[in-house]
Order: sequence, then structure tokens, then C-alpha cells
Amino acid sequence: MVFSSSYFQLSAFNGLYCSTYKDPTKTHLEHNGIQNRVFFSKAIIPYKSQCFLHTRERLANMSASYKLPKQNKKSRSVIVRSEIAGTGSPETSYRLSEIQLVSKIRGICFYTVTSFVAIFLFVAMVVGHPFVLLRDRYQRNIHNFIAKIWASMTIAPFFRLKIQGYENLPPKDSPAVYVSNHQSLLDIYTLLTLGRNFKFVSKTAIFLYPVVGWAMFLLGTIPLKRMDRKSQLQTLKRCMELVKVGGSVVFFPEGTRSRDGSLGTFKKGAFSIAAKTGVPVVPLTLVGTGNIMPAGMEGTLNAGTVKIVIHQPVVGDNTDILCTNVRNVIADELDRHG
Repeated sequence: MVFSSSYFQLSAFNGLYCSTYKDPTKTHLEHNGIQNRVFFSKAIIPYKSQCFLHTRERLANMSASYKLPKQNKKSRSVIVRSEIAGTGSPETSYRLSEIQLVSKIRGICFYTVTSFVAIFLFVAMVVGHPFVLLRDRYQRNIHNFIAKIWASMTIAPFFRLKIQGYENLPPKDSPAVYVSNHQSLLDIYTLLTLGRNFKFVSKTAIFLYPVVGWAMFLLGTIPLKRMDRKSQLQTLKRCMELVKVGGSVVFFPEGTRSRDGSLGTFKKGAFSIAAKTGVPVVPLTLVGTGNIMPAGMEGTLNAGTVKIVIHQPVVGDNTDILCTNVRNVIADELDRHG
């Protein structure tokens, strides 16, 4: 808001005409329970406001109460903050800033911990990789065990994790297609704690990240170029080949992280693989990751609890029916958690 004069201001507030003038006895702008404080760059100047229903009433009051001073040549910019009387307080904004600051500090600590732990565990993965390629190329049990340790040590200091329906998980050596909703970067960390030998499908750019990207390569993560149709077909082909030899894959069929927590449209690639190979689809619902680290705000980390709900496997040979049924299961679970 810009004042053309340091003494007088006209404005419209909720359909009313308001005039504001200097009053040395008042320190706030008051109207119908609203307190307004006017902040100038160097000092706080007290003002008082009056509101009128009609223009004539406003002008009559103006002429009777005071005379208009001449306008200053230079306008002065001010910032007006309105607060609900009785509930708002000057400290409210400061508390919000403190919360944001704490979340940013937690985010820095989170990445520090995960990077520090990853360095040591990555060395163990490199040492064991020749044995994995010779004896356990598809399951990669050693690498997945190391990844579980990495994920568990990373999230343990920062948020609680609850798992429901653990009995619904297929055995480690049993092939399956795992399907989950996608809300946050933390989804991958959370799923790795399940200790299953599934392979993720990830953007090719992720593999360029030092240590973490290289570890994903050793885990057997399947690369994907999102906008490349040929790459998508190759990715589905590799996933199908992996499932046929006893491996498992995990998909985020929404394709990208949800920014508002709502469940997006499912792509049918994962369900096509399950329908053609006859392996079960295991629906997974992640609750809370989007609140702790929202999409687009990866530099912050809030406090909270994450819950993994493991649903009963779904089997079928019709891609569309599988897709619809699994999405309904996950959507219903998200609705139950609000």
C-alpha cells in the first residue's frame, strides 16, 4: 500500500470507505475488531481509522473534522499487517519463522547424516559387488541389506516409522510387482526399510549423483528417460525380464510426486507386467511423507510420523482391472487417514 500523504489515506475495506489520519493518542488502526499497525522504514507512526458506508458521509465527516493538507511530493511506502483482535499477536509471525528455520536446520542435518552414512556403506557395496554379480545377480541380497541399513540409520533420528500389514509381504525370493503412491523424496527411504529385494525405476539423472546415484546403480535400479518413448518401452522390457527370473520391481504409477497429497492417475505399465507374467501386485500406501518433506520443498524436514500400509496382494490377468482395483485400495486407505 502506498500513502500519497503521511497524514491521510483513503481505502476500501470490505465494501466500506475508510479514512485514516494521524492521532497521537492511538497506536493501532482499529475497525470492527481489526487491529492494523503501520510500519514505516524508520519509525512507527500512530494512526486512527474511521469507516463510512457512503461517500457523502465520508466527505462530510472529512470537511467537519479537519482540512486536507497538501500532498507531499514523494510518496512513502508502508507495510500494513492486520491481525484479528484477541487471537493475533505480534509474535505470531516470528513463531512461524522459527518453525521454518527449525525445518531447514533439520533438512540440513538429514542430508548430512544420509551422506555420511552412505559413504561408508557404499564402500561395503563396492567390495561385495563382484560376489553379487557372480552369485546373486538378480536378487542382490547383500546390496539390499546394506540399503536397508542406510535408510534405517538415516530416518531414525528424524521421524518415526510405523508398518501395518507386514504379514502381507511376499517372501524375499518370491517375484512380485510393488505399487505405491508417491508424495515425497522420503518414499524411497521408507520403502527400503521393508528389506525386500525389489528394484526401483528411476530417472537417469539420479545415477549421476555422487555416492547415492552410484549405489543405486549397484542395487540394480532401472534407468528411465521420462519423455523418451523408446526408453519407456526398454524399461518395461527390462522389468518383465527381471520378474521372469525371480526378481521384483517397485513402481510409482502416478509418475511423479503429488504436491497436495491427492492420488493422481495411475499409468498401466506396472500392471501390464503383472498381468503378462502372472505375479501378484502388492499395493503399498505411504502416509505422512508428504507432510514431513513436501514435494518441491526438499530442503526442509518437518517432524512427524510415517506409516506404511501393506495391503494383500492382488492377482489378475487383465491390466485395466488390476490398475483400477489397486488404485481403489490405495485411495481408500488415504481417505481413511484424511
